[in-house]
Amino acid sequence: MMAKPIKITEVVLRDAHQSLLATRMTMDEMRPILNEMDKIPYFSVECWGGATFDSCIRFLNEDPWERLRIMRQEMPHQKLQMLFRGQNMLGYRPYADDVVEYFVQKSVANGIDVIRIFDALNDARNLQTAIKAANKEKAHVQGCISYTLSPVHNNEYYATYAKTLEEMGAHSICIKDMAGLLTPYACYDLVSRLKEAVSIPVDIHSHYTAGLASMSIMKGIEAGADIVDTAMSPLSIGTSHMPTESLVAALQGTEYDTGLDLNQLNVVRSHFAKLREKYIGSGQISPKSLGVDANTLLYQVPGGMFSNMLNQLKEAGKEDKLDEVLAEIPRVREDSGYPPLVTPTSQIVGTQAVFNVIMGERYKMVTKEFRGMIHGDYGKTPAPIDPAFSKKILGDDEPITCRFADTLEPELDKLKAEAAQWVQQEEDVLTYAMFPQVAPKFFAARDAAQSEDGTYTADVTVTPVQ
Repeated sequence: MMAKPIKITEVVLRDAHQSLLATRMTMDEMRPILNEMDKIPYFSVECWGGATFDSCIRFLNEDPWERLRIMRQEMPHQKLQMLFRGQNMLGYRPYADDVVEYFVQKSVANGIDVIRIFDALNDARNLQTAIKAANKEKAHVQGCISYTLSPVHNNEYYATYAKTLEEMGAHSICIKDMAGLLTPYACYDLVSRLKEAVSIPVDIHSHYTAGLASMSIMKGIEAGADIVDTAMSPLSIGTSHMPTESLVAALQGTEYDTGLDLNQLNVVRSHFAKLREKYIGSGQISPKSLGVDANTLLYQVPGGMFSNMLNQLKEAGKEDKLDEVLAEIPRVREDSGYPPLVTPTSQIVGTQAVFNVIMGERYKMVTKEFRGMIHGDYGKTPAPIDPAFSKKILGDDEPITCRFADTLEPELDKLKAEAAQWVQQEEDVLTYAMFPQVAPKFFAARDAAQSEDGTYTADVTVTPVQ
C-alpha cells in the first residue's frame, strides 16, 4: 500500500470544548485566533453543530447562525464542518423531511462545507434525507459509523454499513468512537476492512477517555486512514481528543507527514493555553474530565452520559448506587437491541438504568423515550428486540418497522407560523424548531439587547469553500 500524507480535522472549536467544558466557549473567546487558524492547511475545522447550537441559545445568549457567519468570514480558506444528528438534526427528536432539508440548505448557505451526519442506531434510513439534501447543496457529506462493542457489532457489520453510506452519496466515512473504545489493533483491523469495502476516504474520530486514542490512531494510519480528528493540546486528552501538535510531530519526516507547521500551530496553542488557565481557574473545566478513565472500557459509558447519570443519582440521594447502575447499563442495552451509546440513545439507556436501580424493580417505571426506542421511533435497533420484552414495554401497541420520519407530516409551515412573532431572519424558524422551549427566551433577550443599541445584522452573504 502506498502511504500518503494524513489530513487533519481540527475539533478545538466544537468537540474539544463540548467534551471538556460543556460547550461554553464563547464567540468572543474564539474570534481573536480564527485568522491564525485560517493559515493552517487543515482538511477541515469542526466548529458548529453537535451541542453548540443548544449551548449558544441556552447559556451564552449568542445567535448560533451569527456565530457560523463570523467563522466563515474569519476563516475564508478553511472548510468549515458541522456535526448533524441525521433526522434529529441538532435537536433531540426526529423531524419531518421538509425541516431537515431546510436546515441543511441554511447551514450551507451560512458557511458550512462539510456535514458529518450520524445516526445513534446506525440506521441508514435516518441519514437518507440529510445526505440527499447535503448533496443537493454541494456540501461534502461525511457519513458516520457510531462505533460500539456488542455481540452484533463487528467489522463486517461496519463495512456493510459504510458501503451503504457510500452508495447513498457520502464522500467520506467517519469512525465515530465517542466513548474512546477503539483499541489499537481493533482500529487497524477496522480501518483495513473499511478501506477494502469503500473507495472514499476514512476518518478516525476517537476520544481520549480511556487513554487509547493516540495508539489507536497511529495503528489506524498504518492501516490506511486518510483523515484524523485532533484537538489543540490545551483542550486535548481526557474526554477530548489526541493533541493536534503531537500527531503532527509524530508524523513529521515520514510518508504520512501532515505538512502542518508546528510554529504556526504554536501560535494557536498559545491562545487556547490562556483560555485553559481561565477555565480551570473558574472551575469550568472539571479535573475529572482532564484525566483518563479506563473504566470506560468496562462499561462503555461516554463522559457526558456518566456525568448525567451521576447527577440523576445525586438528585435522588442514591449516589451509593452508581456501581449498580453501571452494571445495569449492559443489561438495558441487551434488552433494547444493543444501541450504541451516543446522543440521544446514551441518555435514554442511562436514564432507564437509573430508574431500574432506584425503583428496586427493573422496568417498573419506563421513560417515554425508552418506550419510543422500543417502539421504533428512533429507528431500527442493531439487534432484534425480544417480542416478549417489547410487549412488556409497549403493551398492545405494535412496534413500527418503517422509517419513523415516514409517519410524520410536513411541519415547516406550521413551525414558521408558530415562530412568526420572533423571526428576524429566516434561520430563526430553525432555531425555534430545534428548541421551542428555549428559543423564545433567547429571542426576547435578543430583542431587548437590540432595542438598547439599535443594531441588528443578519443579511450576510457567504461563499462556501469549494
